[in-house]
Amino acid sequence: MKIAFIGGGNMGQAMLSAIINQGLAALGDITVGDKNSALLKQLKADLGVNTGEDNREVIAGGDIIVLAIKPQTLDEVAAEIGGCFKPGQLALSIIAGKPVAALQQGLKHDAIVRAMPNTPAQISLGTTVWTASQAVSDGQKAAAGAILGAMGQQIYVADEGLIDMATAVSGSGPAYVFLFMECLVSAGIEIGLPAETARQLVLGTVTGAAEYARRSDKELAQLRQMVTSPGGTTAEALKSLDGDDFPEIIKRAVDAAYRRAQELGG
Repeated sequence: MKIAFIGGGNMGQAMLSAIINQGLAALGDITVGDKNSALLKQLKADLGVNTGEDNREVIAGGDIIVLAIKPQTLDEVAAEIGGCFKPGQLALSIIAGKPVAALQQGLKHDAIVRAMPNTPAQISLGTTVWTASQAVSDGQKAAAGAILGAMGQQIYVADEGLIDMATAVSGSGPAYVFLFMECLVSAGIEIGLPAETARQLVLGTVTGAAEYARRSDKELAQLRQMVTSPGGTTAEALKSLDGDDFPEIIKRAVDAAYRRAQELGG
């Protein structure tokens, strides 16, 4: 398959690397368009893909057009390439907050896949939730699923409304986890742990806990209870978190991200 990228930033590069590593497309069949000529030069040197600064030329030969740009640049890009799509081409958007209808209107094209990956996709451990318009064929869905699956776990949903919800949980979620890890490292340092030791403990603990939960058939609440001995150190720590209304803090953060995703979609 021939794949064209509009945008070569971090997530675009994550998808590029995944596609190349999984052998989903030959290097000669991948083209990246971006206004940053220095970035294009680097991508061509590092990955060996084709590049171009004229987005209309970039998308001309692609079977799948990946839109890996920021939400605020969509109008500019759509003004450039809207109406240039051919029958049989698929637009695959990873633009946060932009609904299928807005993409169809701006691009003047009906076959749209809307996806929300997250940053662990850069190491093929991402989680991507996606949906497709009615104009997308079964073959195009299979191709989109293969591309998104190359970055990690991919979850198809028929209801587009779930995409903004997933954005608030998994799309933004790594930042929540990183903040928790930062705080845990700082807390360890505060009680006397050397900084590097605290960092290693936190990284190992979060990685191990996540993998343990993934492999277990138990609910997360059960796993938490298994670690919590009555009257022990963990119970005392959780009591403190409950006192600060930790669950409500997380709910408010997710709700804020969800509302912002809806705002970005207009």
